[in-house]
Amino acid sequence: MGHAGMAATAVRYLRSVGAPTTGPVEALPRPQLRAVGDDERAPLDPGEFRRVLGNFATGVTVITAPPTQRDHPETGTQRTPTGPTGPAAPTGPAGFACQSFASLSLDPPLVSFMVARTSTTWPRIARAGVFCVNVLGADQGELCRGFAVSGADKFAGVEFDAAPVSGSPRLAGAAAWIDCTIQAVHTGGDHLIVVGRVDALGTADGETAPLLFHKGAFGRFTR
Repeated sequence: MGHAGMAATAVRYLRSVGAPTTGPVEALPRPQLRAVGDDERAPLDPGEFRRVLGNFATGVTVITAPPTQRDHPETGTQRTPTGPTGPAAPTGPAGFACQSFASLSLDPPLVSFMVARTSTTWPRIARAGVFCVNVLGADQGELCRGFAVSGADKFAGVEFDAAPVSGSPRLAGAAAWIDCTIQAVHTGGDHLIVVGRVDALGTADGETAPLLFHKGAFGRFTR
């Protein structure tokens, strides 16, 4: 698939979930790709894969998005009644804890995050078409755990205001925030790679140490 085809595929995907697409998605240059042969596939134990990759320390973020107005234009929440087919869909803003976040490009300013295809929060973020990356501070481990749980009201008791461009929740106490518009979505095995164009960003007042994650545990940076 050429660059134009990749861009068209991303636009079709965003439209299928109701995300706004105000203009063409610019495909990023990529190297030549080839299929992996059967003789090149190394048999890996998933547990060992996680154990080894757990040695890579990361920061921790919470990706948030505003309520969509597609289903409930008056309040911006989804209107799905509880019934025999299942419980009501989540309402209000969306958010999930994410370690797989990275700066991608300076010109244009792009960031990326990875989300599991099985995520129930991602479709709500995709419908919004925008998101805010909240880089968590060293004392926000419990907040992170709250956003890592499925099915709960993740924003209950959480202080936040609206990011200036997208209106996505900007969590109080975060070390930094990055307000973005979804630019492209790529497949990556059992995950999706989401590329966002940065519209606004900032840091907390004063010096805020980051929350770190290493070998399944939270930690902090010491100088």
